[in-house]
Amino acid sequence: MNKKKILITAALPYANGPLHFGHIAGAYLPADCYARFQRSQVDDVLFICGSDEYGIAITLSAELAGRTPKEHVDLFHRMNSDLFKQLQISFDHFSRTTWEGHTEPTQEFFNDLLANGYIEEKITEQLYSEVDQRFLADRYVVGTCPRCSYDQARGDECPKCGASYEAIELKNPRSKLTQAPLSKRETKHWFLLLDKFKERLNHWISTKNWKPNVINFIRGYIDHLHARAITRDSTWGIPIPLPNTEGKVLYVWFDAPIGYISATKEWAQLQGHPDKWKEYWFDSETTLINFMGKDNIPFHASIFPAMIMGQNQPYKLVDELVANEFYNLEGRQFSKSDGWYIDLEDFFKHFTPDQIRYAIASNAPETSDSEFSWKDFQHRCNSDLLGKYGNLANRVLVFIYQRCNGQIPPLEDALLETQDKEFLQQIHELVDQAAQAYSHFKLRRASQIIMEIAQLGNGYFDSKRPWQDVKQEATMNRLRTTLACCCECLKTLALVSLPIIPTTAERLWTHLGFHHAIASEKWARLKERRIPPNQPIPEPKVLFNKIEDDLIEAEIAKLHASTQKNDPVVPAKPKEPLKPEITIDDFVKIDLRVGKVLTAERLPKSKKLLKLTVDIGLEVRTIVSGIAEAYQPEALIGRSVIIVANLKPTTLMGVTSSGMLLAGKEDTLLKIVSVEDLPPGALIS
Repeated sequence: MNKKKILITAALPYANGPLHFGHIAGAYLPADCYARFQRSQVDDVLFICGSDEYGIAITLSAELAGRTPKEHVDLFHRMNSDLFKQLQISFDHFSRTTWEGHTEPTQEFFNDLLANGYIEEKITEQLYSEVDQRFLADRYVVGTCPRCSYDQARGDECPKCGASYEAIELKNPRSKLTQAPLSKRETKHWFLLLDKFKERLNHWISTKNWKPNVINFIRGYIDHLHARAITRDSTWGIPIPLPNTEGKVLYVWFDAPIGYISATKEWAQLQGHPDKWKEYWFDSETTLINFMGKDNIPFHASIFPAMIMGQNQPYKLVDELVANEFYNLEGRQFSKSDGWYIDLEDFFKHFTPDQIRYAIASNAPETSDSEFSWKDFQHRCNSDLLGKYGNLANRVLVFIYQRCNGQIPPLEDALLETQDKEFLQQIHELVDQAAQAYSHFKLRRASQIIMEIAQLGNGYFDSKRPWQDVKQEATMNRLRTTLACCCECLKTLALVSLPIIPTTAERLWTHLGFHHAIASEKWARLKERRIPPNQPIPEPKVLFNKIEDDLIEAEIAKLHASTQKNDPVVPAKPKEPLKPEITIDDFVKIDLRVGKVLTAERLPKSKKLLKLTVDIGLEVRTIVSGIAEAYQPEALIGRSVIIVANLKPTTLMGVTSSGMLLAGKEDTLLKIVSVEDLPPGALIS
């Protein structure tokens, strides 16, 4: 019988700049936690990633920085690889698309698609620079907007009026690098006929049980697939495997996902078994899981699967697609150019990888955007990691070290009281809940369970009062049982927290007297196996230190000082004044319920209104909401929201609306009030 194989990929980071915590939260930490959990379940887990290193954006950035493209990608490949190591991201292999073995499978993909009738050659017009002696992609182009006549418009979008267009539509186009005028010239390119895959893709998608917002988004995307250019006029990229095509390369979006395959091939070579990659990519029984941010959904859920469907080789199609929302910084997107970012080299001078891993996991952007804030980071570290997790470990182990000759007392079933049995049973149930959370990609829930176990242990320790039992011989058996149960709790805590805070989990495991890595243990076995009786422990050390207010205030000041160098100071807008007081009797008249959005669509002739169908547990309602300017309809499907359920129905644009969604507004930013872990119909009070 074949062993179960799990192949995990995380979106290839673009080697055109340093990574930040938004990237980590979107793909790499969720993928790492899942990989670590699965290694405790099965023996054959392979976690693959690598740098995405081709494309026009890299050539432009390299030229502006005075570097060659290869020097440019070398810099950021090394920088990002070092960050992943610092954050304990446990890739089995971190590759790059400039390694020599990436060219062959990429060109094979092209050749198979061409031979099978899925690639078409076309002549198109593009902008050409006589001075640069080359065609220029839109990133290299500036000009006058064809809509509003702004003379500093970019090659694909006007920053003044927001219009989108093709670069050849610009008036007076010129080179961004030399300011030389551009002309239109005909050039030959190759197009992938994605529309030929619509039927197969829709059938394939219908077999998936992915998150509703992903499924509904990608169905709409597939319906609009059309022929798409897969080549560029450039020398930086994978050459087209056809004669007389010098100066033309494959588009970066075409070669990048093939990097998963070439990275696995490189891993196999390094293992000394060059064909071992086929055991994953050519085996239909392999479970393939892609982790990415939501902006990568179209490529992973339609374009790359279409490319695979057009191959002559039996490549594996993705089984699970895990796409997270965006992770921001203090209410804004991370932006180095705007000074709105965290210097990671400086960050790790003061804080540990486990602290940021936990902070991100416990507030992961799984169903909606979330953010890093310094105050929240401090609270999660001090209240959870130090106050609950670290406090339990320290008080139990110090007590054993000082009062029990540094040996963990044996756990004897005959001495267990009802409270002890209930405590151990609760721990076992939480372990099973944690396994469910990890296996379903719910890091927030897993983080909550870790702290529930720690809090359960602290409450048990307090209620059993071992400091009183130690005073007399008659209660020594009760004391030993209490401490043995607490150590079982700590063992469980190390097991359950290993995927999220691996360094701390290993330290706690060592503090319990073990001399091998907990990462080598299997989940089910360790859950049932008790700590050996009278196992000696080393002198306990604290697991976490308190993060002081002055350090956090300094970080906040540093962040705002950095952005003020780039942005003018904008005075804060006054908050809305409080409304007149109401009584509790007024409040209880409002029926607030959790609802799950089933469908969402725009109302014709309205820019602001969306028509939603919402399951509120008791029934399915139609609700019209003025949030169309803030949300795309497909982004709402599957979201759990709060609605006013007993609002008198009203008619908007000819549609009867039976309820109202709750939303908050800060300046012009509208956010729906959403909830997690509550079913449709749950009453909010």
